[in-house]
Amino acid sequence: MNILVIGDVVSAKGCEFLRSVLPAYKRLKKIDLCIANGENSAVGNGITPFSAQYLFDSGVDFITTGNHVYRRREFYEMLDERDDIIRPANFCKTNPGKGYSVVDMGSVKVGIINLSGMVYMDRCSNPFTAADEIIPELSDCRIKLVDFHAEATAEKKAMGFYLDGKVSAVFGTHTHVMTADAAVLPQGTAYITDIGMTGPKYSVLGVKPEISIEWLKTGMPARFDTAEGECMMNGCIFEIDNKTGKAISIEPVTIE
Repeated sequence: MNILVIGDVVSAKGCEFLRSVLPAYKRLKKIDLCIANGENSAVGNGITPFSAQYLFDSGVDFITTGNHVYRRREFYEMLDERDDIIRPANFCKTNPGKGYSVVDMGSVKVGIINLSGMVYMDRCSNPFTAADEIIPELSDCRIKLVDFHAEATAEKKAMGFYLDGKVSAVFGTHTHVMTADAAVLPQGTAYITDIGMTGPKYSVLGVKPEISIEWLKTGMPARFDTAEGECMMNGCIFEIDNKTGKAISIEPVTIE
């Protein structure tokens, strides 16, 4: 099975660029399942029903999120109702949404888990413990994928090795910069620390550089407007063996 995972989609610019390239790319690469992190897909920040549906209408099959998932209250109802959108499982259990879900592909079921890191992130419970609790619940899913939405590289790397052999792939999101460590780990789990972002190429994580510079230089509050200009789509294609659930290969993707 070929699974395409797309890095954090940033605002309308990222959504529009994704729509312009994704359908043809899915056909070219014979993609069976497409997952995107949509927590920044709304204009301004967060995710809304409009931006989520825009991603679905553009060819995304499943949406993961992260620490910005609750920025827009109008999204809470959709988050509760849909099985193809999840939020980090180690957020408070009474919060809107669910932390994992299953996609039935007919010949195989795919379990998708969303986790949040603890280092430099919003308050959450231990993601390693959460993974231990959830994985047995997905025993009928030969393929299991984990979006680890985390800041610290070391925490992400540790999670990759911790889950090696237990899941098919662990991919990091949140930092918006694709890392150069894509690999299939010794026990058959595909791993990358961060799959990057989909949005303006010449930006600071999607934001106009001059705004980010001023904020970092002075410490004064700033409105983070989305940068203009050329866009890119980052992600990875995971080729997974349907029978074993082991990763065959991982291919980083950058489309400009």
